[in-house]
Amino acid sequence: MSRLLNTSLTTNDESPVFVVGGEGSWFTLSDGRKVLDASNSAGALGHRHPDMIETIRKAAEYPAISEGWAWEGRTQAAEDLIELAFGEEKAWVGGVRFGLSGSEINDLALSFSQAITGRSAIGTRERAYHGLTGLSREVTTQPQWHGGLSRGDGSVSPASPNCEVRVISAPNSSRYGERVVQHDPMTEAQMADVLSDSAAMIIDYTQGGIYHDAAYQDQAAAAARKAGALWIADEVVTGAGRSGRWFAFQVGQSRPDIVTMGKALAGGAGPIGAIILSKDLTDQLVDAAWQNYSTYRGHPVAMAGVSTYLNVLKRDGLLERVAALEPIIAERLVAIAQKHPSVSRVDGRGLHWTVEFHGPHWKDWTAATRETPIASKVVAAAAAQNVSIGTSGEQTSLFLAPALIISDSELDHLLQVLDHALTAADDEYARSAG
Repeated sequence: MSRLLNTSLTTNDESPVFVVGGEGSWFTLSDGRKVLDASNSAGALGHRHPDMIETIRKAAEYPAISEGWAWEGRTQAAEDLIELAFGEEKAWVGGVRFGLSGSEINDLALSFSQAITGRSAIGTRERAYHGLTGLSREVTTQPQWHGGLSRGDGSVSPASPNCEVRVISAPNSSRYGERVVQHDPMTEAQMADVLSDSAAMIIDYTQGGIYHDAAYQDQAAAAARKAGALWIADEVVTGAGRSGRWFAFQVGQSRPDIVTMGKALAGGAGPIGAIILSKDLTDQLVDAAWQNYSTYRGHPVAMAGVSTYLNVLKRDGLLERVAALEPIIAERLVAIAQKHPSVSRVDGRGLHWTVEFHGPHWKDWTAATRETPIASKVVAAAAAQNVSIGTSGEQTSLFLAPALIISDSELDHLLQVLDHALTAADDEYARSAG
């Protein structure tokens, strides 16, 4: 028995199959199979991308330095991020600080907001996920990610809270079906009232299968302003490519005070996070020491990965490709959903899509059971056909997030396998209905 503590969401840990290699959009497993990697939001360029391999080889010669030392490559990565990702609208951007993960960088953004505003409460939306580190865990409202223990006997031991959380309603749009809501839609005034004592409002653009909506964003942003709260756009998943544009927030007219990034930003070269502050906020750092530090933040290997990844996105026109694929995928997924009675909803943007099933309300799912969730049964059925699909640990939903370099034929294969694998959910739905 392995002494590595279980963290798997995808494989059967009683008889594990290990990833031993990868090429393009495919994993190679220890049993010799090639598996299409269809839910890897950090692997935007797939595996063994030649530009990333060359970058990592060169970066291996760099010294191991901490965030406390100046490093030319870190400065260049910051400039590349502002110049390439923010482009023509960079005038409102003040500065960048790098981190190690989306969770950590969201925690950094939230604690910074508390320091700036003098408030401790934080606002978020229903069914949100912002990470599991410090304050990022507090604003993760998906109940299974409580930071503690979910036991097979149904009991739960959550981690203790460390701040008050204010929850606003989420957008309700879907490509197919209807979303199961927790809060009725709020007006701008109602949102502002909920956020009235909050240091910040943090919203993301994919988690829980809830995607960006321009009208919702602008309303929530106006409510945060009215409440005196900072607005943090969590672009850890969607930033730099996956939504078919540089940032998901660009669909709306409003612009955030803070943007957080992670996942694919370093092209898979290393762990990464980034916090981007507006000029108004960086002005408040003049003659102030930001008392937050980490040894490995802005590590030379990750910084080289950031610059390379951003330049590959632009050179290869990957944002344009993702944007062009969006309507094609939407049409295919809706057609598939209409064939399967178990499917309750489909939504997505760019190359991130969610398929949800009929079943218990998501707000009651704590993962405290020995039963296999319906979503996991679909994952297993797809894996048997050599396609890897993710669940985010949820009971009744799964997500698709293939590499931005996925070919047309690979995408077609993914959707065909998904169509077939959904029969596992149909069988489960028929049993529960009977």
